[in-house]
Amino acid sequence: MAEREHDQHASTVRHEQKLEVDVSSYEAGSVRARKHVEAKFVEHEEPRAIEHEELVRVPARDGDSGEIETLEDGSISIPLFEERLVVVKELVVRERVVVRKRTVTEHERIEAELRTERIEIEGNLENDRSE
Repeated sequence: MAEREHDQHASTVRHEQKLEVDVSSYEAGSVRARKHVEAKFVEHEEPRAIEHEELVRVPARDGDSGEIETLEDGSISIPLFEERLVVVKELVVRERVVVRKRTVTEHERIEAELRTERIEIEGNLENDRSE
């Protein structure tokens, strides 16, 4: 009998699952800052001086200078003055509001079942030679 050689090869592919975790960013919210103007009415009392006169009306003469003058009868003609209040509003920076954001890293537990294929080989691995 002639010798037969058996050169048959068998193969299989083993697979295994792996867990891949990726991080993606998304907008979880937003912050909007608005400002508005509040107006309030204020009342404030400020003293002011007013000169009062005892009035004797005398017709103006030709060439009246409008200055303090001594009249012919000995009386004095004095111009009267009144204070005027001047109110100025000024816009000033009262405060500044700063809005910051911060990133917090948190750890999350992820659980998954991973499958792994195992290969078992049974039988004689040596070449089977029959005569």
